[in-house]
Order: sequence, then C-alpha cells, then structure tokens
Amino acid sequence: MNLSIKMYTTSRCYDCRRAKQFLRVRQIPFEEIDIDSDPEAEEFVKRANSGSSKVPTFDVGGRIFHCSPFDIEQLAHELGVE
Repeated sequence: MNLSIKMYTTSRCYDCRRAKQFLRVRQIPFEEIDIDSDPEAEEFVKRANSGSSKVPTFDVGGRIFHCSPFDIEQLAHELGVE
C-alpha cells in the first residue's frame, strides 16, 4: 500500500487502540496525530465529522472517513486490505 495514512486519535480512545493494532498487525504504516495535543488537528476532525470529534478519523490520500465505533470490516474495506 503506497497511500499516505494519517490517523487522528486520542489517548483515551479504545477504538483508536483497536485500529492501531489492526494497522500494525498488517504492517501498514501510518502517522498518528493526537487531537488532544494538537488543536488544529482537533478542528480538522470536527470539520470532517459535522462538528463531532469522532476518532479514529482517517485521512487516506486525501479521502477522509471515521471508524467510530471501530468496525474491522469497514476499515479493511476502506483501506482495501483483508
């Protein structure tokens, strides 16, 4: 997979931990951005999700989507992996 993956998270998010595990097990590189420590990232997530801080939110090559609640099948489909 050659797409740039940014994953917007919070440290207290269980769904974020599950999504990170999903990516790591499949050896899919990603950049994690903690919206608790980055106000601009939090604003980005809110704009992408109609004012809600839904995490994890993904930016995959410019395509934005959230996976909250975590759904392994949705994330695999969105990323084109098994």
